Amino acid sequence: MFTNAIKLFSINKFDIKVDPSWLIIAALVTWSLSQQFFPDALPGRSPQAYLAMAIIAMLGLFASLLLHELAHSVVARHLGVPIKSITLFLFGGVAELEAEPKSGLTEFWISIAGPLMSLALAVGFWSLSGAATLIDLPPALISVLFYLALINLVLAVFNMVPAFPLDGGRVLRAYLWHRSGDVLASTRTAARSGIFFAYFLMAFGIAALFQGAIFTGLWQIMIGGFVLIAARATYTSQLSKSVFEGHRVQALMTRDPITAHPDMTLAAFVNQIMLHHSLTFVPVTEGSVLLGHIDGSVLSGIDRENWASTRVGDVFVGLHDEDMVSPKTLLSDLMERIGKTGKRKFMVVEGHQLLGVITLSDLTACLNQTAQSLG
Repeated sequence: MFTNAIKLFSINKFDIKVDPSWLIIAALVTWSLSQQFFPDALPGRSPQAYLAMAIIAMLGLFASLLLHELAHSVVARHLGVPIKSITLFLFGGVAELEAEPKSGLTEFWISIAGPLMSLALAVGFWSLSGAATLIDLPPALISVLFYLALINLVLAVFNMVPAFPLDGGRVLRAYLWHRSGDVLASTRTAARSGIFFAYFLMAFGIAALFQGAIFTGLWQIMIGGFVLIAARATYTSQLSKSVFEGHRVQALMTRDPITAHPDMTLAAFVNQIMLHHSLTFVPVTEGSVLLGHIDGSVLSGIDRENWASTRVGDVFVGLHDEDMVSPKTLLSDLMERIGKTGKRKFMVVEGHQLLGVITLSDLTACLNQTAQSLG
């Protein structure tokens, strides 16, 4: 998910990573605390003192987010759901599950663990700030502890909003799933709540911009956009699992596809096949022998004035395993392969014989048709 994340260390076999985007929020939090929060809470200190307090508080926030995600991870592992790693990024943190929970009850306990940890941290830091006040410890320390209590309370409350993919949205999906037994319908309802909340956040962000609160408005719009994308992506992922489960490539492939002969000129290929049939990916065959394929990317590297004198056989892409798939391949495995490689079009081959072609468009069309039928 986070290809640029940097591994910092491991805790109990959990890889702890930080995405470079975390540096943005770390810098913004430090700046905001040193310029506004701590000067308002504790006037009369030097800029250096406020900066030191802000850095310590930012590191405390880092640790709090990490403990929040560790709570998810420990409970998930205890319930048999493997965790790949924990990554902190621009919008907080995420525990990357290697598999989905098997039941609503399992998801409930995994989801609720994070907010409970944040709530426990809020109570803990509030208790420490109270104790520090009673024994007359430095006011700067008390202010930092109070901030950490406040921010953990905010994290607990915000995460429990019943909007997917927030923890509260996952709790909502877990409840609906446990009650109905239908994970797809439960995901659809939870995702819709996330989409509604995302538009709500973005509307407030736009209103804040008109009132002159530029930073607050942009931040709300960014969070809303993230929630919107994540909610839709999660439903699409669950829909694909439900629709494609147990089905194989041969069920959706285009059989007896149009092919190009290696002796065709590129001009004839474009006019007679690509434009006439609205195709951008075409297998190349000679008789019954599959040679490879040709697509738009090949043509883009050849000057148009040379198309009439260049044959398909001179420029086609030869046979490579990454461009071929077996008709017995599960559609869910093909979707995973598309996600990992970025390739969108495949020749369906068995025993060196071309059986068909399947593309990401075929898969998404099937998903869209199913989604429309579900309403």
